Amino acid sequence: MHVRECFISAPGKSILHGEHAVVHGKVALAVSLNLRTYLRLQATSAGEVCINLPNIDTFLSWDITALKSLLSGWKADCSSCELDLNLVKRLREFTAITEGSTDTRSMAVLAFLYIYLRVFADTEVLPSLSVCVWSELPTGAGLGSSAAFSVCLSAALLSARGTISTPLIQQQNTARWSDAELELINKWAFQGEKIIHGNPSGVDNAVGTWGGVLRYHAGMITPLSRVPTLRILLTNTKVPRSTKVLVSGVKDKINKYPSIMTPVLDSVDAVSQTCEQTLAEMATEGASAKHYNTLEDLIDINQHHLNVMGVGHSSLDTLCRVTLAHGLHSKLTGAGGGGCGITLLRPETEPSVVQAAVQELKETGFDCWETLLGGPGVLLHSSNSITQDTLSILTSY
Repeated sequence: MHVRECFISAPGKSILHGEHAVVHGKVALAVSLNLRTYLRLQATSAGEVCINLPNIDTFLSWDITALKSLLSGWKADCSSCELDLNLVKRLREFTAITEGSTDTRSMAVLAFLYIYLRVFADTEVLPSLSVCVWSELPTGAGLGSSAAFSVCLSAALLSARGTISTPLIQQQNTARWSDAELELINKWAFQGEKIIHGNPSGVDNAVGTWGGVLRYHAGMITPLSRVPTLRILLTNTKVPRSTKVLVSGVKDKINKYPSIMTPVLDSVDAVSQTCEQTLAEMATEGASAKHYNTLEDLIDINQHHLNVMGVGHSSLDTLCRVTLAHGLHSKLTGAGGGGCGITLLRPETEPSVVQAAVQELKETGFDCWETLLGGPGVLLHSSNSITQDTLSILTSY
């Protein structure tokens, strides 16, 4: 092992604009959410591989000899970043995770063991190690929690293997990898996402890797070179929804009313592109009141379009109504039909205004976090750059 201990974090993700329209060839903007997932990897001498996931009450270990036997007769192509379905099948049998299982615990375990075995497949002896992961992100809320998990795992295991560097030097709190190394982290994380989700777009793991704002269009993911950091209020309505059902409903509406819905999609596309242009101006010229006025207008316009598409919900209407009463502008983020929404906070927004809105939303039964959009992607940390609460959790297992 090239690393005895490391601490890594990766951000969640939010869709700023372009939900649903992106499925129909329009531009979407995905942005990093500074609610982060943290990982600690530690080399041990126990002859075991341990995974500790306190968020979901999962604490498991496996003998490294038993895991090594899974690679018997398996042809490892360590240069390939394609998902090896044969190895996934072996792991499902080994862990007794059935083909139809999609629960969070099973998928996290499968992704961890797969990336571990693939990264260390060509070593004579599998390394004995313990991994603990703790997340500030709620699971199943469309905020990229599984991608942040996969990004952290990939960065930690590739560092431990020596495939990528450990760029943190003395006196540094955090460090980033080179672009080539980030590309490799992203490719391995995408395999984890394929195990967890089946056919992901790759946007979530790309945001977790690079951070900032990413433009997604027709399968192409492009990080925006310079973006400002935006303050937001993130609200989870806790209303469950099926992304598949919502996407299907939008498609049905487009097929039924093409002359009505096509202009709506075109308008959402224009919203995304106008937002991209505004963010670029804010990064180069400095943010002004005019820029924030534009961002607020775009949020309102897009939320109305999403309601027209049929992916709104009374809980999201409540979010928009409550925040607007405090002079704040909100929209859903992700699939809609409940789930989460984002509220833009201007630099001059008083803390008392935010607190009043949060109090009212919490009384409705929602969860709220004040956080940032557009922060850094995957980071290597020194232990003193992590909050004491998070560090105590990571070092407890």
